[in-house]
Amino acid sequence: MAYPHTRMRRLRASAGLRGLVRETGLRAEQLVLPLFVAEAGAPPAPEGPLELPALARLSISGAVERAREAAQAGLGAVLVFGVPAHKDAEGSGAYDDEGIVALTVRALKQALPDGPLVITDVCLCEYTDHGHCGVARETGPHPPTIDNDATLELLARTAVSHARAGADIVAPSDMMDGRVGALRAELDSEGYTDTPILAYSAKFASAFYGPFRDAAGSTPAFGDRRSYQLDPANGAQALREAVLDVGEGADMLMVKPALAYGDLIAAVKRETGLPVAAYNVSGEYAMVRAAAAAGALDEREAVLEILTSLARAGADTIVTYHALDAAHWLA
Repeated sequence: MAYPHTRMRRLRASAGLRGLVRETGLRAEQLVLPLFVAEAGAPPAPEGPLELPALARLSISGAVERAREAAQAGLGAVLVFGVPAHKDAEGSGAYDDEGIVALTVRALKQALPDGPLVITDVCLCEYTDHGHCGVARETGPHPPTIDNDATLELLARTAVSHARAGADIVAPSDMMDGRVGALRAELDSEGYTDTPILAYSAKFASAFYGPFRDAAGSTPAFGDRRSYQLDPANGAQALREAVLDVGEGADMLMVKPALAYGDLIAAVKRETGLPVAAYNVSGEYAMVRAAAAAGALDEREAVLEILTSLARAGADTIVTYHALDAAHWLA
């Protein structure tokens, strides 16, 4: 019925009414905190103009303490990125059983056996001397030639190394074709049939990754990643990537970045029915921090609105640098 019989504002008249009919909930256990763990001897991260505490590099002991904070705040998981002291053409540090990620995972599981869950990033970009996510065969300026199939073997070895160390979930972020199937086959053959794969299925060649690349030391030395990351204009292609990953055995799917891709979060959830994660990336974090520092917005209100919007779009899990702050605010 039309106005005046229907008055939509009736259910907005008080905090109690708004809470009673709220459609989307946000819980700390949905949130995942990224951790950047640096090997002794790794070069320092470049200093930026803005304070971004969640992107600080940590020692292994520092990562354990940060994960302990995450557990106390009720966060669901941490996502481990390694920063090695040595890099080479094939990123051998990624799949080294004594590498920085494997050592960190073992330390986390020993110190915090009851959680949070430990997710590991499976990629080569932090470990290659050229900064690309796979084996580079040609190093011309545009575009680089990445050997997709040679990379799959190294990614699969990386996933098994992480699972052997105790990772609860492995998350390939490289965007090579066929990598989910390669990881699933290798994990299963090594006895890790219960290790889930969180696939970065819709990862775009985005302008919002800059602070991450400084923190992880993964800026490409030549060219860019447009030959393997998705074009931001191509939503249908992103959805096809997600469906292909489901067919290869993915257990969860990721959309990255988050803020400009709510349509894809919703579409991936609707099309696949799998748990969907959204990665609220470093540039998005930096924008909020910069605006709050300038007095342009209230950081708490903005962060909780952003995270709620991602859950409303269909994200079951949200990877965010705001995770600790958001958990405290939610509490």
